[in-house]
Amino acid sequence: MSLVQVAQRATDLDRSAAFYADLLGRAPAARFEPPCLVFFDLDGVRLLLEAGAPSATLYLRVDDVAATVERLRGAGVPVEGEPHVIFHHADDALGPAGTDEWQAFVRDPDGNLVGLVEHRR
Repeated sequence: MSLVQVAQRATDLDRSAAFYADLLGRAPAARFEPPCLVFFDLDGVRLLLEAGAPSATLYLRVDDVAATVERLRGAGVPVEGEPHVIFHHADDALGPAGTDEWQAFVRDPDGNLVGLVEHRR
């Protein structure tokens, strides 16, 4: 079994699509109107933006969590939690062995929480 799709609430589809395109560094894979749906391909897992979806907390891997937070802060994105270490991976059970897992949190245009994750040696 594997994850295929995650839905995220987006009350203003254009605004949310622009936010996620900037955050992810890629354009939407598809848009359907009606029924007002935008899809992003996250390496085989679809992110669906839809007005009727419930709020979800997304955790997205980034190369440099501190730089990503500063870029987003500069664009006016609310930062909910500064970059910090949450866990050291002694083995490969939840992440690459020998790395520290850094996380930070921001809010998307609809107030949904987005976790940014970096694995750092």
